[in-house]
Amino acid sequence: MNTMPRIRLILKAAQSFFTTWALMKASRMEPGNILTLIFFLLSFIFYLYADEKFSKSACQNKKQLSRVSKITAALFTILYMAVDYTHYIETLTSPLFKLGIICAVFLGFVTIFYYLLRLLFSLVEDKNSLRSMIFTDCHDGTDQRRVLAFYVKHTVLCAFLLTMLCWIPYFLYQYPGIMTPDSLNQFEQVLGVIPYSNHHPFMHTLLIKLLYTIGLKITGSMLIALSFYTFFQMCMLALSISYFIGTLKKYQVRPAICFVITLFYALVPYHAVYSVTIWKDILFAAAVLGFGCALLRLFRRTNAFDLCVLGICGLMLCLFRSNGWYAFLLCLPFLFFYFRKKKKTMFPVLCGIFLAAVIIKYPVMNHLHVVQPDFIESLSIPAQQITAVICNDRELTSEERALIEQVVDLTYIKELYDPYFADNIKELVRAGNQDYLVQHKGAFLKLWASLLLRYPGDYLTAYIHQTYGYWYPDSFYLVAEAEGVSATSLGVSHTPLIGGPLVIKTKEIAIKLGGMLPLYGTLWSMGVVCWVLIFCIGSAFVRNEKKKLILYLPSFTLLLTVLIATPVATEFRYVYFMVLSLPFYLMSSVLMLPEEADAEISR
Repeated sequence: MNTMPRIRLILKAAQSFFTTWALMKASRMEPGNILTLIFFLLSFIFYLYADEKFSKSACQNKKQLSRVSKITAALFTILYMAVDYTHYIETLTSPLFKLGIICAVFLGFVTIFYYLLRLLFSLVEDKNSLRSMIFTDCHDGTDQRRVLAFYVKHTVLCAFLLTMLCWIPYFLYQYPGIMTPDSLNQFEQVLGVIPYSNHHPFMHTLLIKLLYTIGLKITGSMLIALSFYTFFQMCMLALSISYFIGTLKKYQVRPAICFVITLFYALVPYHAVYSVTIWKDILFAAAVLGFGCALLRLFRRTNAFDLCVLGICGLMLCLFRSNGWYAFLLCLPFLFFYFRKKKKTMFPVLCGIFLAAVIIKYPVMNHLHVVQPDFIESLSIPAQQITAVICNDRELTSEERALIEQVVDLTYIKELYDPYFADNIKELVRAGNQDYLVQHKGAFLKLWASLLLRYPGDYLTAYIHQTYGYWYPDSFYLVAEAEGVSATSLGVSHTPLIGGPLVIKTKEIAIKLGGMLPLYGTLWSMGVVCWVLIFCIGSAFVRNEKKKLILYLPSFTLLLTVLIATPVATEFRYVYFMVLSLPFYLMSSVLMLPEEADAEISR
């Protein structure tokens, strides 16, 4: 045997060994489990196959692809092990052994992620193969004749009707809509029971009031009036989906693929449940999807309709969640830069969004005496980090402790502290002296920074606990389990128009399947969606299509704002915009941009 093949086999065996070690630890197996042997053999065969496949691929820039794969693999490994690593060393006491195990597992994960990503990026980079699988030939109508003619001709309408048809049973069962305490707080504002507040977006509350008022004048029934808003929300969500499907059709994506994507929206039950849940997050998610699709359409050509969609969705992005405003501000310079060649059409729309949002958020709301969220609302993570230091009994100077005690009573802080839920500490601050915190922001910023330098481990652990649900792929969260109307004296209640054991059991099974079935369950994981977004960003570099980064920028900046200020570690609706846009990320990563499509056709 030649030296090189022998060295190659030894290297693959070593890589497979570390991969087996990582998978064994991640799956909580004992070393003697026979599945570890299967892991080793499968890894060994896969690595040999992946190397051979890559060496024969027609990839034009293998160095760039390998570089992106390595960086992304390292990032994935860090994100995964940040939460899971404690299980790998929980029975060990020796620091040296702990470090050795962590390094071995890290090496194993980086290796398997690298090979998997390199294979996937190679598939994404192969534009010719993707073109034949995903896109129709605009000069050949035979593909369309093989598909139902009506669907091909009316793809957008069919997407809207199919999603609405599948969601209607949820609307009838949850009539007049699902209302949690957050929903009821907005409804109290609609009825004038409490003053207007921007804690829940003021413009969203006004939209509920508008549709409720119209419904009440027409029907005289509070329940039917509320259902006006619920049905409107369903229609808007379905319209954003059909607009996305129409965008894919414009890019000549095969009707069969459009149909499968439509089924994702129509049949995965959390979309249906959220469509009838009176939350700001639902229309906000529709706006994010519509905004991204409008940008993708404007890659092709500029027209009044798509500019209007961009303007409306952009304004909703700014006004329907507080973090949406900050995300838009982060995106704005990049949008100006990218569309500088279309400044006569794009700049007025982008400036219009900005100015309209500023006018509504400040002079209009101030004039109407809309109460803004209090200061502690935006300090969930810093508050949790400082609390973690206190609860870990770390040493504080007398000045630091006195400063903290000016705001909160520390007597019961250990009992109240929940590493995954910041509301307890926020309520403790509200029950104390929040005004002192507002008046001494600089002193508290200095305190936070000082504790960060002294106890970085506590800060990092607190941050991981507070945010892991949005990037760790193995965190389970029961999605869309809410139903009916929470207890209230406002005169509305859950009044199902259909019911019975069959309806209830079907709904219950549909929701629980996400926590039972492999592969399907990944659609219910916020962490998996985060990884998909990162993968699609990487694919833009692999395909040398950096202009596509502008499509992912709104979602990426929104995710950053969630990771900076989330009050809850695992709240699916906070990143529902990412889940709704999941097919958009995947499809936009493989779509051919207009100039590329023209080049392919000319060949």
